[in-house]
Amino acid sequence: MTTQTVPTASTGKDVSAPQGSTMAQTTALSGGVTGADQPAADRGRTSIADVVVVKVAGIAAREIPGVYDMGGGLSRTIGAVRDRVPGGRPNVGRGVKVEVGERQTAIDLDLVVEYGVPITDVAREVRENVISAVERVTGLDVVEVNVTVNDVHLPEEDGEAPTTDSRVE
Repeated sequence: MTTQTVPTASTGKDVSAPQGSTMAQTTALSGGVTGADQPAADRGRTSIADVVVVKVAGIAAREIPGVYDMGGGLSRTIGAVRDRVPGGRPNVGRGVKVEVGERQTAIDLDLVVEYGVPITDVAREVRENVISAVERVTGLDVVEVNVTVNDVHLPEEDGEAPTTDSRVE
């Protein structure tokens, strides 16, 4: 595979891209240009913090029916305590890990699913929704979303006794 060198507008550094490919138009995360003669939209830099991707991915994952909670056992326990503290805010990033580059991101999710839902279907829907939301909001290309289901929520765990009809009156 041969590569072609393409100079960037902001830094003059060379970026290698496969020959014959077109570079995708994404948010200019690392650069911009300076000068009054440049269009306003191109002046300056835009950078996206990891926490932004974490929050967008966490919210998108929780939107899918069948996702009960996110995170491992300890993080869920700490989160439950945090949610009960007056003035405490829920942590939408719990159970989300990201790696963010200049134009791409990779995401790892830890899920707790509801009992009875097809886990592979939930994982697929979560993956699709997270990729769509992160790419739309941040302009980053999502290269992978790894989903780990580390627990299943049972209805009895809510403290509700299962309702059974008595056989006698």
